[in-house]
Amino acid sequence: MTELLLLGKLDLSLPLKNPVLIFSLLLFIILFAPIILNKFRIPHLIGLIIAGALIGPFGLNLMHRDSSIILFGTVGLLYIMFLAGLEVDMLDFKKNSGKSLVFGMFTFSIPMLIGTLGPFYIFGYSWISSVMIGIMFASHTLISYPIISKLGISKNRSVSITIGGTIVTNVLALLLLAVVLEMSRGEIPDGFWTNISISILAFVLVVSFLFPLIGRWFFKNYNDNISQYIFVLGMVFLASFLAELAGIEAIIGAFLAGLALNKLISRTSALMNRIEFVGNALFIPFFLIGVGMLINFRAFISDVDTILVAIFMSVAATLAKYFAAVITQKTFKLSKDEMRIMFGLSNGQAAATLAVVLIGFNIILGTNTNGEPIRLLNEAVLNGTIMMILVTCTIASFETQKGAKNIALEETAESGGEFYDCEENILIPVNNLETTDELINLSVTVKSKHNKNGLFALNVINDNLPTEQSDKRATKLLEKASIVAASTDNYLHKLLRYEPNIAFGIIDVVKEHNISDIIFGIHHKQSVKDSFLGDITEHVISKSNTTIMIYRSTQPLATIHRHIIVVPENAEKEIGFSFWLIKVWNIARNTGAKIVFYAHHNSIKFIEEINKKHPIEASFVLFDDWNKIPDLKNTVKSDDCITFIMSRKENVSYNSIMRKIPNYLDNEFAKNCFIMVYPLQMGVADDSTYDYLNPTMVEPVRSKLEKIDEIGSTIVKIFAKK
Repeated sequence: MTELLLLGKLDLSLPLKNPVLIFSLLLFIILFAPIILNKFRIPHLIGLIIAGALIGPFGLNLMHRDSSIILFGTVGLLYIMFLAGLEVDMLDFKKNSGKSLVFGMFTFSIPMLIGTLGPFYIFGYSWISSVMIGIMFASHTLISYPIISKLGISKNRSVSITIGGTIVTNVLALLLLAVVLEMSRGEIPDGFWTNISISILAFVLVVSFLFPLIGRWFFKNYNDNISQYIFVLGMVFLASFLAELAGIEAIIGAFLAGLALNKLISRTSALMNRIEFVGNALFIPFFLIGVGMLINFRAFISDVDTILVAIFMSVAATLAKYFAAVITQKTFKLSKDEMRIMFGLSNGQAAATLAVVLIGFNIILGTNTNGEPIRLLNEAVLNGTIMMILVTCTIASFETQKGAKNIALEETAESGGEFYDCEENILIPVNNLETTDELINLSVTVKSKHNKNGLFALNVINDNLPTEQSDKRATKLLEKASIVAASTDNYLHKLLRYEPNIAFGIIDVVKEHNISDIIFGIHHKQSVKDSFLGDITEHVISKSNTTIMIYRSTQPLATIHRHIIVVPENAEKEIGFSFWLIKVWNIARNTGAKIVFYAHHNSIKFIEEINKKHPIEASFVLFDDWNKIPDLKNTVKSDDCITFIMSRKENVSYNSIMRKIPNYLDNEFAKNCFIMVYPLQMGVADDSTYDYLNPTMVEPVRSKLEKIDEIGSTIVKIFAKK
């Protein structure tokens, strides 16, 4: 009886008003809509839009599109643009800036022309109303970008071109909108162009130059995961507000915020994982459901004009964006799938289009003979726009998914994706809570992204002096390492050993688990010589055939501005050269930091050849005298990390100066992060023989190298030529 009374107090009338019930319903829609429609091969984005239409005020009327839906939807839209800026390959973005400008002009001018002339001559609209419709056609929203992100092809050149083109066309469309609005009110005021130009320039300068400085300072001083995420979210909305203050749309600000923070948020970091997770799980689905709630199917049954306008708008907008993508493809000789990506990403009409039509609908120019308001854009255009949004978003999702899948499969085939189960196992001996986080971060950054199961954390306890306290401490260390790895979406194997000799324990684990790399850590307050060059590390270096990295972190890896790589002469003649070079390449690709190689001219030639095939932001400095290493302190800055490529004795790249490196690191580079790399222990005896050409010795290693990374495959091919 009591239960019935309690139930009676709840208001279950439609539309729903109980916030708990509304939120739970939305969560179940986000969960099940994609799953159900996936069985019919319908992209999950369309599933969420259709679900929004069903539950919205024009469907089953389960809920209103109230302020909470609009708020979360706005966050979702800004999230899409922010992720687009955050995930873009900056080197590729700059490289394709010319192509982006051309595509932006095509995808603005062609839809603008069709969208203006069509309504004027076909439907008899005024020039100013026709121009407003042209602006709606020209602008677009990267609504299908989550598909690109999910399939991992955000660094493809077609994506970079489209993202750049999106900024061009949206800025031009919104600037033209500002002019049209001023014209609808009367004359354009004096100084209009000067004021808007100054405000936009000030906005771009603030976000582009001030945001990275603030971000680097914050990430260096605050390492709390929640604080970092809130900081990033705050910067996105601040940039969006500044964009509106400058007279342009908030989505431009969100995108520029992504570009500004691009190099400070590593692709493999826990922070990046959280940003993508929250956006894709919550905010972006809310935006898509909110778009669906705008769809009014009943309007197309009662009004013939609405049907004709909707058909024209949907067909014309789609064809205009398609022509722009095809012309760009022919101009730059892109593939058919790259054209699909460009068309799919640029065809989605949502945020900017909706903003323009609502602005035009709310502008009343006067009244007719019946006393009804004459609007700049009438109700037929408003309803036609909603249908256009549904049609273009559906086509955009299908085309993007098809093109993205083909490109992803092609990239996987080229890099031998089916072989990524080859053993690239990284061992991290952990012995200090303060260094554990950065050791895991470095490990995740340097490893191949396809291998999610190759991290091992080890703590060795002296079994001659075992205590309950040492057991608890070891368990705590390994547990923390596991949590840090899990936050980056990687699984870490926890290893606890009881050995009388720590070095023997590490070497045994290397053999048992086929370890390919070892990463040791040094606390930033410790002396390099005293903490590193002891019996343990020396013994491991001499007895284990792995790539060994010794890392001291004085600031988070993502805040490093440049990595200075000091390479000894003949380094390219050792078999281990390829393996450490892959790690350096992964650092550049995952953090976006610039790499500066100080090397002998032969090594520079070799690395430059690799960089042509797999470009990163790198520069090269001739450096063939290691006696001048102390002089590097004049060029190494506080935010630089210096990496010394070392060698074992008797190997061809060994230099007696290497014995002094720990002293140099303690004295000349005491405030810098550093990495000391000891490559794999196979080399050549003289200049005339390459072990790469001796299949009986190194064919298994060579085969493994080809499978680890596409960079490795390139290196093998270059060696074969030589």
